[in-house]
Amino acid sequence: MARNKTLVPEAREALNRFKMESAKEVGVNLKNGYNGDLTSREAGSVGGQMVNLMMPEQQWKFQRINRNAYGHCTHITLSMVAGL
Repeated sequence: MARNKTLVPEAREALNRFKMESAKEVGVNLKNGYNGDLTSREAGSVGGQMVNLMMPEQQWKFQRINRNAYGHCTHITLSMVAGL
C-alpha cells in the first residue's frame, strides 16, 4: 500500500515548497530528492515545524461540576500551543 500518496496530485509541489520553508526555519539543510542522511532529530524537527504552522493552537472548552457544592459548575478553557 502506498503511504506517500498525495490525494490531490497538484498539491505535491506546494507541499514540497512548504517542507523546504519549514526546514529552512529550523536550520535543516534539505536537498531535492532523497534525504536519507538526515538524523531522526532533524527529520522530526522539520515535521514538527510543519505541524506547528498548520495547527498553531488547539483549544478545548468544558464544564467541571463542583462536587462539594451542589448545583455549582466551573467553566474551564484549556489552550495548548503545539510545540512548546
